[in-house]
Amino acid sequence: MGQLFCNPSAVRIRKATVHALIASMVSTTAMASTAACEIKSGERLTPVLELYTSEGCSSCPPADQWLSTWKGKPVVAQAFHVAYWDYIGWKDPFANPAFTSRQREVAEANSLSGIYTPQLVRNGRDWSNWRLPWQSVDYTAPAHAAITLRQSERTDAYEALVTPENGSSAWTAYWTVTEHNHSSRVKAGENAGEFLKHDFVVRQYVPAGRYKGTQTLKFYAIPVQPDHPRQINLVISNVQTGETLQAVSLQCS
Repeated sequence: MGQLFCNPSAVRIRKATVHALIASMVSTTAMASTAACEIKSGERLTPVLELYTSEGCSSCPPADQWLSTWKGKPVVAQAFHVAYWDYIGWKDPFANPAFTSRQREVAEANSLSGIYTPQLVRNGRDWSNWRLPWQSVDYTAPAHAAITLRQSERTDAYEALVTPENGSSAWTAYWTVTEHNHSSRVKAGENAGEFLKHDFVVRQYVPAGRYKGTQTLKFYAIPVQPDHPRQINLVISNVQTGETLQAVSLQCS
């Protein structure tokens, strides 16, 4: 797992085809109730998109822009900024070594020989052909777990009830806080002189452990940052394959 790759191929950005189920999914899996900040997952799997990116990689900005096109759509999108390109000359301000560890876990689950940027992961599986115009996400896949996520009395505290479809199978979970409207004026490295904009930036990542059966999970988020709308995300995965069982994204005012 020691190899690192920065994909230099040109990227054509095309909007992904959005299925007719989006409208119903927005109401059931992507938006919080106005009466109480709570979300309940539906019968369909909410797609999870993980982007492994770096401000030090010249091939990454197009992928960052592509991820931004998913704003307002019923997906759990996350931009994990990795630090292993910092040595080129620019230190990515959003990078965290824990994100590289997450990427290595994904690579192992997918039997990959190394890690690279930009890498897209869809529902726990490496999505190397995401650039192709006919590639998109599946809004019809069934969920294999149910999640009810709500904000507690404290604005930074959250609680989730997770009920797996198969009570005897092990599952794992992780939390993230993602934020929109971040930017950087890059002064060194491969992107020197560029002004980069980012959405879905992972600002907090917390593995929640492994479980069996129905469980209640609790999470304490970092403080809200002005001018950076955020999402509280919970992703439930199969322990053996890493594939997503269900996910939710909660936005509270």
